[in-house]
Amino acid sequence: MCETCGCGLPGEEATISRPDVDSGHHEHGETAAHHHERPHKSGLLQLEQDVLRKNSLLAERNRGYFEALGIKVINLMSAPGSGKTSLLEKTLAALKDELPAGVIEGDQQTLLDAERIMATGVPVIQVNTGNGCHLDAAMVAKAMKEGAFESVKLMFIENVGNLVCPSLFDLGEDHRVVLFSVTEGDDKPLKYPTMFMSADVCIISKTDLLPYVDFDIEVARTNLMQVNHHLKVFELSVKQEESLMPWIGWLKGMKSS
Repeated sequence: MCETCGCGLPGEEATISRPDVDSGHHEHGETAAHHHERPHKSGLLQLEQDVLRKNSLLAERNRGYFEALGIKVINLMSAPGSGKTSLLEKTLAALKDELPAGVIEGDQQTLLDAERIMATGVPVIQVNTGNGCHLDAAMVAKAMKEGAFESVKLMFIENVGNLVCPSLFDLGEDHRVVLFSVTEGDDKPLKYPTMFMSADVCIISKTDLLPYVDFDIEVARTNLMQVNHHLKVFELSVKQEESLMPWIGWLKGMKSS
């Protein structure tokens, strides 16, 4: 948890929106906001532990809820600009005839990504975190209460773009998928090890740009395995549809799991 920004501390403001109901780029919906003074450092560690413990309990409740509905859940995480939303657009199009999907979109502000997802015909709920740099289990639970996911069997939660804080917060997901693009450098897993340690799938994205950037796929894979040798790794580009097939096939396999 970030001591400087206070993310994850009680009092975080989150707004839940349905883009099929709310228009424009102004956030409406249910808002939870309280104001607390920041604790002294002596009490910070205990507060952080309490926040994570509470989140873990709520995440288990979410997990039970998803399981009861027969929904598999993917927590999709990356730094800003790695291509999460573009990957979702292509993925949802490929799955539409076989695996009904839904999306919870996490961003600090705007409905922009949710509107892109809504254009695919898939149900989507937007969660705007304000100053917060991650989603938590309570935000996901509130988003689910908005409805619109009655027939969904696969849920994507697109987390706020951040390679630090989201790794600490269980949302009740079945799988954690982390993206990093070839434009970010092949040393990314070494710089942000907690994120890659907490994931079980890694996607190296924007591989169509490999001829133009200083990025070594084999070095990237070696760094990934150094941090987490259990990671399942996909290399893909949304501009090269054939490269998406292993990822799509893995998702389709969830129908029988």
